[in-house]
Amino acid sequence: MKKQLIILFCLLSVVGFSQKNNNSILAENTEYRAKLNALYSHSKHSPLTKKARRKFDSIPFFPIDTNYYIVAKFERIIDGEEFKMKTSTAREPVYKVFGKAIFTLRDTTYELMIYQNVNLTKKEGYENYLFLPFNDYTNGNETYGGGRYLDIRIPDGDTIILDFNKAYNPYCAYTDGYSCPVPPKENSVATYIYAGVQYEGEEH
Repeated sequence: MKKQLIILFCLLSVVGFSQKNNNSILAENTEYRAKLNALYSHSKHSPLTKKARRKFDSIPFFPIDTNYYIVAKFERIIDGEEFKMKTSTAREPVYKVFGKAIFTLRDTTYELMIYQNVNLTKKEGYENYLFLPFNDYTNGNETYGGGRYLDIRIPDGDTIILDFNKAYNPYCAYTDGYSCPVPPKENSVATYIYAGVQYEGEEH
């Protein structure tokens, strides 16, 4: 799982997280999708099986929707608790509760917890990496039943960008043998997030 985090964080490092206009959001997400498709088609880093790669053309995405590019209020949690996050296997990586994102979607306010992988922060270049796993009402239908992830950087101020157009699946969605974090219950969004990567089951 660590490899997946690093690879996807490298993808995100080429684009910024400052507030943007609609054209910039569309351009940034178009670039992100092209890079993600290239990653999945590459045998060295792809989570897809050889059989799936032979048929691979593109990851299924929802249409880019700027309504899901959300400028959320960010509350830093000083001395946040360290805990063992559940995964799809017996592995329990240590994460730290880093902060909270507060935002309104469809007239409802949500609070999602943001985490920091303790071991990953010890790797040079990944000190500012943050992780937001979440569930929503699309899980098990349009999207992977095990939830999706967002990769984020530590913000400079009291706002943080949640661009759900960049929500992606755990590698467990595609291949056996990975150990993927399970989104904590507090990160369940009681609505449909029609943005980011969709899911079409593949044979492992």
